[in-house]
Amino acid sequence: MLALTGGTGFVGQATLDAVARTGLTARALARKVPDGARPGIEWVGGSLSDRDALARLVDGAEAVIHIAGLTSTLVPTEFEAANVAGTLALIEAAKAAGVRRFVFVSSLAARRPDLSAYGASKARAEKVVAASGLDWTTVRPPAVYGPRDRDMFELFRAARRGVLPMPPAGRASMIHVTDLAELLLALVSGGERVSGAVFEPDDGQRNGWSHRDLALAIGAAVGRRPWVPHLPRGVLDWASRIDCAIRRGNARLTPDRVGYMCHPDWVADPDRAVPASVWQPRLPTREGLAATAQWYRDNGWL
Repeated sequence: MLALTGGTGFVGQATLDAVARTGLTARALARKVPDGARPGIEWVGGSLSDRDALARLVDGAEAVIHIAGLTSTLVPTEFEAANVAGTLALIEAAKAAGVRRFVFVSSLAARRPDLSAYGASKARAEKVVAASGLDWTTVRPPAVYGPRDRDMFELFRAARRGVLPMPPAGRASMIHVTDLAELLLALVSGGERVSGAVFEPDDGQRNGWSHRDLALAIGAAVGRRPWVPHLPRGVLDWASRIDCAIRRGNARLTPDRVGYMCHPDWVADPDRAVPASVWQPRLPTREGLAATAQWYRDNGWL
């Protein structure tokens, strides 16, 4: 029995798909329990601030996979409550229930906490996990894409229209959500190769992707060769103000996101690679982007 947070989110749903494929069982936390049953999945209604829900979540579990987290908000202090206090509350529940294994999903943004409130909150959460006394492993995913993702979808939609603006020139690593989900399950058993480690997985692309090459690859996935202008920081700040004024709490381009989008190096550190004997990525990014574009078409997004 696995205890999992963030089960209704993008990465969480893919992880529950992987749980079902492997025949495992899981108990998943959700603010709103979804309609319809998932084979092998028991839902627990509640949030990371609900101590009773957390106790129910971890009761009898053998391991915790902590995926839930706040990635975007117009109120920076909310990152602390969700990503730091929420992680601490889950750790306390796990320890009280006698659960030892804890897999934590952080972010590459934690490498540079000075760039964003989000990255700073993830860096603090990593310290909480490392000091927990549990048998822990932290995973810092790079840019995650795949079916159901709404953030990356905006890039696909822009490419389909023929113009795909990107941040200032830089490089970033990528990973398909299915590969990430398989990694999280592979880490559950722990062991000396992974316990107490901080991993930065990727798609196997050495030195990651330049922003321009990634944009062109997304364009190829939707059958276009888009114009790819690199927007300077000032333009992104202006665009962020417009997005926040129009979409308010649903804005994707928040001021906090602009902070780390403009950093030129979000390439996974090869010194923090997952041991090949534990996990390796299976889906090349160009192939994964094409499959993701097809999913968007099949589901009426594109």
